[in-house]
Amino acid sequence: MLVRRLPGILPDLTEQEALEVTKIYSAAGQLPAGVSSLIRERPFRSPHHTISTGGLIGGGTIPKPGEVTLAHRGVLFLDELPEFSRQALEVLRQPLEDRFVTIARARAVFRFPSSFMLAASMNPCPCGYWGHDSVTDDRSCHCTSVQIARYRAKLSGPLLDRIDMQIEVPRPASYDMPNGEMTTAMMREKVAAARERQEARRRMTGIDWNGDLSGAALRRTARLSKDSSLLLREAFDTMGISLRAHDRVLKLARTIADVEERDTIDPEHIAEAIQYRKLDLQS
Repeated sequence: MLVRRLPGILPDLTEQEALEVTKIYSAAGQLPAGVSSLIRERPFRSPHHTISTGGLIGGGTIPKPGEVTLAHRGVLFLDELPEFSRQALEVLRQPLEDRFVTIARARAVFRFPSSFMLAASMNPCPCGYWGHDSVTDDRSCHCTSVQIARYRAKLSGPLLDRIDMQIEVPRPASYDMPNGEMTTAMMREKVAAARERQEARRRMTGIDWNGDLSGAALRRTARLSKDSSLLLREAFDTMGISLRAHDRVLKLARTIADVEERDTIDPEHIAEAIQYRKLDLQS
């Protein structure tokens, strides 16, 4: 339910992005009925976990775009992530890193765009009740530690490295909604303001999104205070995170600072970004 709200808080498609999305759906023969102009809504794709590697990444004798390309400039949601085949999950590594998919055939090489936001969900264990508060037999976890470890091991380290935010969503104590919760409209305004700050920096880096920053551009954009730099270094040493995860923490902290309308990345931004890597903290 939370993930399906994502398109509602994301910035509107730019003219160029709308053109890209419309061209993809036209080439795939999947233009929505009644659409006579550009697609203006960000795509939201949610394939079933039985999808083949070709269906996810694209393929065929004459290659056609897969779900990662149909989700271009939008959201790709993988529900019950460990239930997807290991092979299907591992092929996500290239598009998540490079933002495009390359499919080679005997007579040609095809390249499809795949700049999407990956969102996924999983249970804490195979039965889904690990950590559940109930003491009744039908609501308590019966999985062994070996079963839980095997279940979580379906997600490889290189794939988890590419997932910036790994969050545990606890079971709500009641159906009552607490007062002061942000609405979709309120959150969309904050996202739009953060996006404007990124737009202002684009003149310096030539890069649209914080998530696409790397190398020297990332170092110029993610200005760290002395305390922030020390905290990030300590996290790198104690948690044993990879260099890729290190840079992703830095980019996420840059975005958190943008949301809070801060020019510099303070220690609390680094700490929040680190805490979002739940699976790294548990390893």
